Amino acid sequence: MTQFRVAATFAKFIFLLTIFATGACAQSDGLGGASGKATSKLVIEAANGEHVFNIELVDTPETRRVGLMYRTELAVDAGMLFDFEEPQTVAIWMKNTLIPLDIAFIDENGVIKRITADATPKSLESMPSGAVVLSVLEVNGGTFAALGIKAGDRVRHPLFKNK
Repeated sequence: MTQFRVAATFAKFIFLLTIFATGACAQSDGLGGASGKATSKLVIEAANGEHVFNIELVDTPETRRVGLMYRTELAVDAGMLFDFEEPQTVAIWMKNTLIPLDIAFIDENGVIKRITADATPKSLESMPSGAVVLSVLEVNGGTFAALGIKAGDRVRHPLFKNK
C-alpha cells in the first residue's frame, strides 16, 4: 500500500471518528432530526463484533420511493431499512439523495448479500442487489468500511427470519 493510500485511509478513519463523536452529541432522534419517524434497533454481527443502528423502517410503496431523499444529515448510528415485503431482486438509485450512503442488500435470513459503498449523492445510476433480497439497509457513506461490515455478515431485526 502506498503512502498516499495509507494517508487517505487514515484521514477517512479520523473523519468518520469525528463524525461519530459529533453526531452522538448533536443528534436527538437517531435520524439527524429530519424525519420525526419511529425508530427501532438493528444489529449487524460482523467478524469484529456487533454494531447497533437505530433504523427507520420503510414498508410502503410511498415511503420506499422517497427513502432518504432530501435529507441533509443522518446520525452516525442511524439508517433506513427498506422492507420489500417479498424476496426479490431490487435496484436502488440516489436520485434527490443529498448525502453519500452505504447500501447493504439483505436476504430474508438477514444475510448481507452485497454492499455498495459510498453511493454518489443525486446519481441516477442503478445499483442492483445482485441476488434475491428482502431488504436494503442505507447508512452514512463509509460506515460499513469503518466498522468492518462486509457481505456475508448477519443482520438481526424482527423483519428477518433469524430475529
